Amino acid sequence: MSRAHRSTVLSAGILLSAGLLLCAPAVAAAAEPAHDGGHAAAADGEAALIGEEHARAHAGRRLAARDAGGYPQATRTSSLASLTDSQARANAGFKASRSGRFAEFFPSPDFGVHLAQLPTGKVLLFSFERVETDPTKETGPTDRIGPTNAGRAYLWDPARGTGARAFKEVRPPTVLMPDGTHVPRPAPFFCAGHAFLPNGMLAVFGGNTGGKGGSGAKLSFVFDPWTETWFRNRDMSVGRWYPSVVTGADGRQIIMSGQSERGTGTPTPVVERFPAKRLPVPWRPYDIPLDIASERFGSDAPFRNDYPHLFSLRDGMIYGLGRDADQQWRFDPVSETRTDLPRRPADFRGYGSAVPLPAGLRGPDSVLVLGGDPHDPNTYRLSAGGWSTEEPRAFGRTQDDTLILPDATLLTVNGALSTRDYGNGPFNPKADLKYRQTELRGPDGHWRLGPAQRLPRGYHSNALVMPDGRVLVTGDELQQIANDPDIGDAMDGSIELYEPAYLHQGGPRPALDRVPGTELRYDAPFEARSSTASAVRRAVLLAPTTVTHAVNTSQRHLELRIAGVRDDTLTLRTPPSAADAPPGYYMLFLLDARGVPSTAKWLKLGTAHHPAPHRHRAGH
Repeated sequence: MSRAHRSTVLSAGILLSAGLLLCAPAVAAAAEPAHDGGHAAAADGEAALIGEEHARAHAGRRLAARDAGGYPQATRTSSLASLTDSQARANAGFKASRSGRFAEFFPSPDFGVHLAQLPTGKVLLFSFERVETDPTKETGPTDRIGPTNAGRAYLWDPARGTGARAFKEVRPPTVLMPDGTHVPRPAPFFCAGHAFLPNGMLAVFGGNTGGKGGSGAKLSFVFDPWTETWFRNRDMSVGRWYPSVVTGADGRQIIMSGQSERGTGTPTPVVERFPAKRLPVPWRPYDIPLDIASERFGSDAPFRNDYPHLFSLRDGMIYGLGRDADQQWRFDPVSETRTDLPRRPADFRGYGSAVPLPAGLRGPDSVLVLGGDPHDPNTYRLSAGGWSTEEPRAFGRTQDDTLILPDATLLTVNGALSTRDYGNGPFNPKADLKYRQTELRGPDGHWRLGPAQRLPRGYHSNALVMPDGRVLVTGDELQQIANDPDIGDAMDGSIELYEPAYLHQGGPRPALDRVPGTELRYDAPFEARSSTASAVRRAVLLAPTTVTHAVNTSQRHLELRIAGVRDDTLTLRTPPSAADAPPGYYMLFLLDARGVPSTAKWLKLGTAHHPAPHRHRAGH
């Protein structure tokens, strides 16, 4: 976690550069040596001009740039060049038509500790302000008390390309944290949990109050992708740092685990539901949760470790798969009870991924648990209430992210030996090449190695599938800082784009020209227009990803029944029930006989029972 407050407003006037508000004087001053004689007066003048909070931001960036001599720019530049060369050598033997390829690598203004594919097509990235530019030290404000413990957030618009103009700051709400400092700062919501509401908004719970090795915040927010605005809700009943969140079949969210406000080593067993049952679920884009409450769930979840994997499966139950082998539970969201599941075959699993496996026309009924133990390459499947050991990957890894692609292939990216250790000791940016290599699992269940990514990405790494079928890979502030091409600018992070093999098959992709703009009911027909309708063999719904710390509770892949094709019109049928596909927004892909997907369009699934439209804040 890190802080060195980002330049947001300019000194003598506002310079709007590339959709990012960048501070030219702050960046210029970063190269200057510190002179105590005029600094106090300069700081006072800057605060008078742009405000104390922004002045602190500028001072932090200048100080960080001054201290960057301990890990000089030349080291970062040569490291990135070496990684670029080794990636090219490693990937020379891979054919894009079989294994895909990494096509783009570009700077980002955020570390991407948290990532969400929004139904507007834009991507939300959020994390913390860095407090250190030396990657061999803790870069984030995990244990900081006061204004350096702050969050930040940005939107990337792929339609605007990959330059700085494609990013927009969406600053978190300013808050006063219960840390005794009484200093406002952007909400420190890093290492929170999050999931999508039925109206496409992202609900975010928890964060870091600071101190005590990292203590849980009671914060509760939603990000509205339609207005690109954050809204604050009533605090949770308990602080949560590293909680997990999942959206159930009723559209409400279940929040579990996380370190409490008492600090590291105090995981909370309290489970909460958002919104509270007495309040309506936000269904429409204008139903904005603001100042609404969560409530305590009827049973506890005494996970000993953070970020359990949570999934809502086709039986309507919530499955909580803990990192400890003996903490595997099923929760009934109606009766609010907890039932024991069998012990997982493997022992403790750290930060590794888990995926609800595609199950055709129905929602998922099994989960594949991967990674989390660098000494165990096996994968483990929970199905029908029991565990089985499945085909292993090439090697064990932690901090990995596994995604479901539109053609039902699984893709693993990222990974490390352990937290911030890539094979050469903790806080050592040198990494074993194998952790940069992807792995692919076909629908037949067999794994094979794929091309290597540019950066090693372990702790805080993330990835998601975009509507155009490409995969976005980001995260890991240590590696991003260690390989920053310009540590003095306002672009702390980096993004890589992977093109799966289906984008390299030659010939045109299927077309998806139009889908209904209204909410669709379950188990009902609807029409989609395609100029290549006769070539379509499959129609697939893919839920958008929101992910952090290898925990991705939102993934879902469903085939849709093709009821008929006439001219340019396909008649499709929605999933059977909300248990198969919880209400909300999904990407619809059309695939041809080669498995090549169209560019997706967004569909919204819902029930027929939500309340009559109202144009005021949800809960009021």
